Amino acid sequence: MSSFERIRAPVRRLLGEELFARVSGRMAVRQLVELRTQIVSLYALLSVNACALAFTHLGLAPASLTLACPAVFVALCAARALHWWRMRPETFSEARAERHLRLTTALSLVFAVGFVGWAIALSAFGGPYEQGHVAIFIAITVIGCIFCLTHLPVAAFGVTLIVTGAFLIHCLTSHNGVFIAIALNTTFVTVVMVRILANNFRAFVTLTRAQFEAQRLAEENARLALSDSLTGLPNRRAFFSELEALTEGEAPFALAIFDLDRFKPINDTYGHKAGDRVLQETGRRLARFADSGVSVARLGGDEFGALIRLPADGADVTAVCDRICAALRAPIRLGETLVTAGCSAGLAVYPEAGRGAPELFDRADYALYHSKLNRRGHTTAFSQEHENAIRTERAIEAALHSPDLAREIEVQVQPILDLRTNRVVMVEGLARWTHPTLGRIAPDRFIAAAERCGAIHRLTTTLLRRALSDAARLPPGIGLSFNLSSHDLASAETVIAIMEIVRESGFDPRRLTLELTETALMRDFERACDAITLLRALGIRIALDDFGTGYSSLSYVHRLPLDKVKIDRSFMADLHAPRGERIVATILDFCRNLDLPCIVEGVETEGQLAILRRLGCRSVQGYLIGRPMRMTALLQRLPEIEAGAAEERPAPRLIA
Repeated sequence: MSSFERIRAPVRRLLGEELFARVSGRMAVRQLVELRTQIVSLYALLSVNACALAFTHLGLAPASLTLACPAVFVALCAARALHWWRMRPETFSEARAERHLRLTTALSLVFAVGFVGWAIALSAFGGPYEQGHVAIFIAITVIGCIFCLTHLPVAAFGVTLIVTGAFLIHCLTSHNGVFIAIALNTTFVTVVMVRILANNFRAFVTLTRAQFEAQRLAEENARLALSDSLTGLPNRRAFFSELEALTEGEAPFALAIFDLDRFKPINDTYGHKAGDRVLQETGRRLARFADSGVSVARLGGDEFGALIRLPADGADVTAVCDRICAALRAPIRLGETLVTAGCSAGLAVYPEAGRGAPELFDRADYALYHSKLNRRGHTTAFSQEHENAIRTERAIEAALHSPDLAREIEVQVQPILDLRTNRVVMVEGLARWTHPTLGRIAPDRFIAAAERCGAIHRLTTTLLRRALSDAARLPPGIGLSFNLSSHDLASAETVIAIMEIVRESGFDPRRLTLELTETALMRDFERACDAITLLRALGIRIALDDFGTGYSSLSYVHRLPLDKVKIDRSFMADLHAPRGERIVATILDFCRNLDLPCIVEGVETEGQLAILRRLGCRSVQGYLIGRPMRMTALLQRLPEIEAGAAEERPAPRLIA
């Protein structure tokens, strides 16, 4: 080990490693910010002290020392002070801050050599008072540098070493006891000050690092709070934050919502891990479209969003969304299996579709709903037609809460015919609503509106009371079938209300059949099972409506205590074709094998009825048998309906 190393090692241990650590990164920027408030004061201190020292030596020392040197020093200090005063270190890059600190350290050492050399040169002139002023000048300079360069300890230590060392050597060689005592005293005070500087800088470093760590953790928490953990994309909160910012400006942009069409079947069939992989791959594909003009996010579940700044070249934003849909429709490999999730999109353009963030999102979501319903796999842009539909739906929702609803709504009944006896054995109660200003409203529209606005409980109970009241006029051999909404089974309040209404009506529960769709069962299967058990305990029959249209209808037939099924009317469209007839025959055989009565809906032609007779169908319903009508009209037409059915000679049944 060299002698220099032997000296430096204990000094480093005494003062702390932080004093000699290489300045880098954000710490350099922070040091520069702190120094800016002190360096200007340091240069002012040096200038005033230099002028005072030069003044006391005027006429005693050469003009080069009393005029020229101070003028140069003051000019340099003024230039550097102005430079630091104008500087904005918080805007510096880390590399630039490091370079500036190194330059400051070098200049500090140069200034130290210049000032101490000049002061020692002046000490040769004048009497004891002037020489004492030189000692005071050097002591004040050292103390000032230590305090003002606290946040750059290498420079402070270097200046202290140069100035104090030169002054100590000068005094020791003068053989003047007073000056030797002053030099030793100054050196002792300087050592204490340097030690204090080291402690202060160590505390500064510790505090700054703690602040950096707290900032890092805050940034990490903010990133996590605004990121989706599965896909790595921004999440719903980040999406709406950016959306809010965009709606505060005037620049046009588009909001698009993308929803996977077949994610649930994939998730149910292959498991949640496979579903997560589909979402991750979807996120990766969507991220490829993200750039300065497109922001993407995962909104939740299998729903993703994009904010698209409208291009200046007028490119069609719908085409951009269609390209995204096409990318998301591409097959995804899950091990040895390829799956296709599909994708539909809804689009709303600011400010035409709305100026507020919630309003714009709702418009895009409404357009997505229409894509899923009518243009699956494509993009639907929100239009004035959609706006008119929304206004109508809002009017419907408001009317559903009107106290006049019970007077405006009615229940019509449609007969269900037993083909073996040619007798009407059941009627289905169908809701009909004619509003004074909105006119006739289709059932699917006002039922969907009731589900959205929370009026479905009131609607269901009102219609059931009306239906049971009318059904009391039916002959004893004819039952009533009544449809429940997808929300009814999920509501314990509604299920209990249904049971109370049936008890109060006096209508035999065994003559009542409640029809449930697969959607109602999928909403909450376990709760639906509990509700069905309660209803059947009262004697009410349960039928699965729209059988054959859901991907899991067969599983529900096996898992639920059903009393009958209703084959969806969509199968009647192709009944005359060999393939369509075979499908219906298969469903009928399936029901017979399970000893499960079935009703075929949508029978509208004599040809369809003849085929169903031939296939051995037991019960049918449709316009051919009778359209929906008021109960009074049905009771009047019952003989006519049954007589017309009896005139049809049943074709011989084919046994496969």
